Parts: sequence; C-alpha cells; structure tokens
Amino acid sequence: MAGFKMKVTPEMEALTNVCVSNSKMDVSLYGKYDVKRGLRDINGKGVLAGLTQISAIHSTEIVDGKSVPCEGRLYYRGYDIHDLTQGFLRERRYGFEEVAYLLLFGVLPSVEELDGFKKILADQRALPRNFVRDVVMKAPSKDMMNTLSRSVLTLYAYDSNADDTSLPNVLRQCLNLISVFPMLSVYGYHAYNHYIKGKSLYIHNPDPTLSVAENILRMLRPDKKYTHLEATILDLALVLHMEHGGGNNSTFTTHVVTSSGTDTYSAVAAALGSLKGPKHGGANIKVVKMFNDMRKEVKDWTDEEEVGNYLRRLLHKEAFDKKGLIYGMGHAVYSISDPRAEIFKKFVEQLAHEKGRDKDFALYSMVERLAPKIIGEERHIYKGVSANVDFYSGFVYSMLDLPTELFTPMFAIARIVGWSAHRMEELINMDKIIRPAYMNVKEVEHYIDLDNR
Repeated sequence: MAGFKMKVTPEMEALTNVCVSNSKMDVSLYGKYDVKRGLRDINGKGVLAGLTQISAIHSTEIVDGKSVPCEGRLYYRGYDIHDLTQGFLRERRYGFEEVAYLLLFGVLPSVEELDGFKKILADQRALPRNFVRDVVMKAPSKDMMNTLSRSVLTLYAYDSNADDTSLPNVLRQCLNLISVFPMLSVYGYHAYNHYIKGKSLYIHNPDPTLSVAENILRMLRPDKKYTHLEATILDLALVLHMEHGGGNNSTFTTHVVTSSGTDTYSAVAAALGSLKGPKHGGANIKVVKMFNDMRKEVKDWTDEEEVGNYLRRLLHKEAFDKKGLIYGMGHAVYSISDPRAEIFKKFVEQLAHEKGRDKDFALYSMVERLAPKIIGEERHIYKGVSANVDFYSGFVYSMLDLPTELFTPMFAIARIVGWSAHRMEELINMDKIIRPAYMNVKEVEHYIDLDNR
C-alpha cells in the first residue's frame, strides 16, 4: 500500500494552478454587491451577527453625534477588566478560578461558592487511565495545538455521554476540559521534547491544592519550582486571554459549530483549529521572533534613531519576515489602547527585573513608544495604533521559560473558559443553525461530453 505522501508533486502544483485560475474572484464584486467581506464593513467594523452577555469591548464613543476612537475597555459579564484584576491582585489571590466562575455563571462567587468551584475543577483534573501513555505519548507532534486537538477529540471516545447536549452534561464536559487543558498541553510538549528533540521525559501530576497557573509551572519544570511573582503573572495572563467578545474568530467558530447541534468535543476542536492560526492565537510568537531579529540587527538598543530605522525597514518589507508588519502593534478592534496590554505591562517590568532582563524591557518600551508614530507616518493611519496584548505576552512567556511551542496552547488554556461560556449561551438562547449567505458570481455553464472537452 502506498505511504502517506509528504511532498507536493509537480502534478499537485499544476492542479493547484488550475484551481486558482478557476476560483479567483474579482474583488471589486464585494463592493458592487455590498458584501461584508470577512463579516466586516468597509471601515473594518464587525457586522452584528449575534447577541451576548458574556463580554463587551468598547473602543469608540459618540462625540457630537460622531463615533470617535477612545481608550479601550473590556468587560467580563459587565465588570471592567481593570476592576476584576485589581480585585484579586490587591488581595494577593490568583484570579483564574474566580473569573472563570464569573464568565460561566454570570455572577461573582462568594467565598463558599469559589471554594466549591475550585474543588470541582481539582476533582476533574484527571485524565482517563493510561490516556497519557496511549494518546499523548503516541505520535507526538511538533505543533502542540494539533496535539491538543487530537487529545480533545479522543476524549470523546472515553465519554459515555459524549453526544448528550443537555445543559448539565455540556457543563460537565466543559468543566472537565477547562481542568485538563493544562495537562494535555504540558504533557504534549514533554512528549514532543522527549521523542522528537531527544530530551529527558518527566511527567508531574497536578497538585489539587494549587491554582491553574501554579500547576502549569509545576508540571512544566523538572524541579516543580516557581516564584510567587511568576505564578501571579501567568495567572494574570490567563485571565486577560480568557474572553474577548463573541466576534473573535475562535469564539465565533464555537457559536457556529455549536448551532449545528454537534458534541462539545467537536465544537472545542473546531475552536482550537481557529486559534492555531497565526492571525489569531499565534501572534505573540511572531512578536518574540521579531524582537530576536531586532536584537541582531540593531547594534545599540538604546539608540532611538537606530531602532526607529529598523521599524521603518519592517514596514518597507526590508527586515525580519518582510511582511511589512510590526507585530504586536495594532488591533482589529482597539485603536488608542488595549486594556489588556496596559494591565499586563505593569507586571512585565517587575518580572523583567527579577529575571535580569531590564535591557529587554527597555527595548520593548521604546518600540511601544516609537512604533505608533512611525506607523502613522509611513501608513498614514489616523485612527490610532497601540500595543496589543500579544506585544508583551510572548516576552512574559519567554521570561517564564515557557517554550514557544506552548505559547498558543497557553492562550487555549485560558480561552477554553470563554468558549465554554459561549457554547452554553448558544445552547440556552438559540435554536437555529448559523448559516450566512454567499452570493454565487459564477456564470451558468453548459455540460460538454468528455470526448469533446
């Protein structure tokens, strides 16, 4: 039997050209028929496709009857993200479990409710017998998102009520996935690190008395050790990535797939496939790689003129990956500021100092200050450009000694909470399958017999 083909053959190249020549459309038709390309209007604003109570993003306000950009604001279930994070940080608590409760159930938990919820998550933090050996360790992949997707889909086979979409059963499944995502991600990395990279293999069990962030660091590191600041910042990163409105690509995917009536594992796997994309969940990796290149190309990291010239070379497609982008700058929704980046930055400097990376932080700060001005000059963008959460998250993960292979899975570990909340919301409120319209612009063809083609 022929093996799985790993290379693109000349025949495939030729067939691709046929596909392109017969599938490429005139982009002016989008304007002619007023099609909201990518479900966005001509100004890039998302088309209203649904309602949600889970989170809200504010990036504009009405002034004198006109919509103008404003400082970005993010709300979880009506609570400002600044207030939520300050609440648990002020009391030196980890916030993941508390905010997850809020997103899932719509109210802030009492002390008793939070303790009970933490116990539920701890009790669910276990994989089926031999799952790590039989699934995670078999056929390890260099891409942890694919490993995570495979594990999620395989869990379907271990669930005796996998297709039951009743709300209590879906909640059970979601809580289980929230609990095991850290294990699936970290263990998947260890399998890759051992079987593909030839490094030592170690599997640490999670500690039921620890928070999600603490357990991630415990399971990842050979000595299981971490500092309070490290766990605090990782916990904060997870909270800030947990949810971001119903319109982001992976959450919208969750709504679309859920509306078909499919099972939880399939819906979450679809969302993971969306998040894997570099335009969505993989952006922080690009930021880290861009800065690595910058450190090589810029001789004096304190020279604003030299750094500015490098940034202009990026925009002119003359540096790094030659895509014409300064990664980590700008956002599809926010313009003046991303509240998540603002919150994050306050702790990034502390961690950089603890890790002896003050020079790196100074370089990041300089780029954050220079880039909006340079982008405005080179691109003539007037709506405002600012650092987004990805600008600093990759830097933080690198200081936490997280391998780049786990950057996007960290996003998934957080966002599974938002996906779960939106899946529940879709099941509670909707009874129609989501089916937007596509206009066919191909002319009718007449069939030609095979011998006459």
